[in-house]
Amino acid sequence: MEIKHFFMSDETEWEDLGSGIKRRIAAYHENLMAVEMTFEENSVGPIHSHPHEQISYILEGEFEFTVGDEKKVVKAGDCTFKEPNIPHGAVCLKKGRLIDVFTPHRQDFLK
Repeated sequence: MEIKHFFMSDETEWEDLGSGIKRRIAAYHENLMAVEMTFEENSVGPIHSHPHEQISYILEGEFEFTVGDEKKVVKAGDCTFKEPNIPHGAVCLKKGRLIDVFTPHRQDFLK
């Protein structure tokens, strides 16, 4: 994979995932990816799992996250961690924005 050092936001398109959720790949390489996500109030990121480690850093809003058997409300400045293959999802309680960080990168997010 070619190394790219700069990822300019005005050169990256938002992908509308439907149901009030959008994502924009912020930066990536083979072992790491950062993705910005926006959520309208009451939008739902359904329970799912994947083989990547993931950290979600909440920039704005409020979310009820489920990670495995745990459920917690998080807000700006809070983080969640998801180990590989753990079921997780979120409900947006107040319009929000977050950064998801994955390792390795999410090949399925690239076109």
